[in-house]
Amino acid sequence: MTFSHIPPAKLLPGAVNQMLADITYSGKVHEGDRYGLMVACCDDCLEEEERLVINRLLRSIVRGKFQIC
Repeated sequence: MTFSHIPPAKLLPGAVNQMLADITYSGKVHEGDRYGLMVACCDDCLEEEERLVINRLLRSIVRGKFQIC
């Protein structure tokens, strides 16, 4: 079974910065945030600033600064 008919997931403009704000404010990484981070990691068209934000978020998650819900 192939999934070639399913279009690739894309982030909305400003989604990375919104994720940063939401996660920082709440201190929690929700399921939607995890999905957004996964899509962002697979996106080849991100700007350098967005990649830096994602890397900073992932490092903070690994260090336990945010609770995963």
